[in-house]
Amino acid sequence: MTALSVSTSAAASLRADALVIGVAKGSKGIVLAPGGEAVAEAFEGKLAEVLATLGATGAEGDAVKVPAPAGLKAALVLAVGLGDAVEGGYAPEALRRAAGVAARTLAGSKKVALALPAESAEEVEAVALGALLGTYAYGTYKSNGNGGKEPVGELLVLSTRKGSKDAKAAVERAVAVGEEMNRARDLINAAPNDLNPKSFAAIAQAAGKEHGLKVEVLDEKALLKGGFGGLLGVGNGSANPPRLVKVAYTHPKAKATLAFVGKGITYDSGGISLKPAGHNETMKCDMAGAAAVFAAVVAAKRLGLQVNVTAWLALAENMPSGTATRPGDVLRMYGGKTVEVLNTDAEGRLVLADAIVRAGEENPDVIVDVATLTGAMILALGNRTFGVMANNDELRADLHAVAGEVGEQSWPMPLPAELRKGMTESTIADLANMGERMGGGLVAGLFLKEFVAEGIDWAHLDIAGPAFHEAAPFGYTPRGGTASAVRTLVRFAEQKAAGGKG
Repeated sequence: MTALSVSTSAAASLRADALVIGVAKGSKGIVLAPGGEAVAEAFEGKLAEVLATLGATGAEGDAVKVPAPAGLKAALVLAVGLGDAVEGGYAPEALRRAAGVAARTLAGSKKVALALPAESAEEVEAVALGALLGTYAYGTYKSNGNGGKEPVGELLVLSTRKGSKDAKAAVERAVAVGEEMNRARDLINAAPNDLNPKSFAAIAQAAGKEHGLKVEVLDEKALLKGGFGGLLGVGNGSANPPRLVKVAYTHPKAKATLAFVGKGITYDSGGISLKPAGHNETMKCDMAGAAAVFAAVVAAKRLGLQVNVTAWLALAENMPSGTATRPGDVLRMYGGKTVEVLNTDAEGRLVLADAIVRAGEENPDVIVDVATLTGAMILALGNRTFGVMANNDELRADLHAVAGEVGEQSWPMPLPAELRKGMTESTIADLANMGERMGGGLVAGLFLKEFVAEGIDWAHLDIAGPAFHEAAPFGYTPRGGTASAVRTLVRFAEQKAAGGKG
């Protein structure tokens, strides 16, 4: 595990495998970011010229290595791009991404010093979190681990704020959030023959024991007794039966109670409505919502937030078999509503519906569900942006703002009343699990809304696009599981703990 700390050591005198500086695109060429002054001095004013000769532009994603000159104790200088030069400080997301690029580029190094802008607590946290996320690599199934390269052994964030309480808190927050995001990434990347509802529940129980969280697991017998028709219907075709897992964190001084509900389809074949070839290969990631809410609650506990937060993990495996739910079957959901299943590949909304009703029985102030729910949301917003829907306009706006604050791309989406009609036209049940084809992501949100108890504020985050990254890594984002929405949930909980509107 990578060690992370703040250091006030002078960059020039610090012994390390590499010293990282930030550069940006200026109107007249490369501009050095604050923090790299000692490096510029060691190059006798020729640093920008050297970097430009080697192809550096200062653009986001740039990473150019230069042998360290005399005057520096580090063996190597790495210049990472921050994008366009700005006055008054770089945005936290620019710092997170640059630090992530540095950590990925320097994999295999024992000690790396980050001389990026880090004078405020916010900057310290951004650099620390980006670097920690950038160290992530998933090598569980590779005989040589991460291609033979270990993550950076030690990261030092260079700042004048080492002894300040806010800097210490910033690093602690970065470590707690970063480690839990990386835990979520591990879960998302795990092969589905290893991660099933039972083993996921066991991981949650182990984390609960480690961090002092209350964990309750409903197995298939308890689900049957309780009438959880959605979870049972989706999981009925699999040899791995479903689970509903409750992970609860409470604080004695809490003034707000939150429920985070996560879709946890550990593998989604589509069921009887089988997915076509080319659409199955990454369906191990269909539990990314459950991973996100789980990670967020553990992070809340590690940070000691003065808020009550419960994660509900709706876990099932959607497989075709002789016992699988068929198109045309009717399920009686937890709470009594009946649903005609028209498409067994619209299964996420079924398990979430059960969990939302159960979460509502505990009267939280807010329910936020997180799910890789619809391909329609990817068509609407692309691969890096999640949709935000809610039964309360202010809550929707708050979550969108929170996501932007922590560097996650989101977009507020409507819940048009006219789209509800298609789901309520079932001739044999209260609802159908499908409605109009156009606006399918919004139809899914409207379906979930039907299961929210009156008087409870509810929001739905459809993370289908950003949950699993199949292209080349960028910034602090690796290939594979990303832990999308974790930072948004944690920040939302922090604001509720502080008495904010969200």
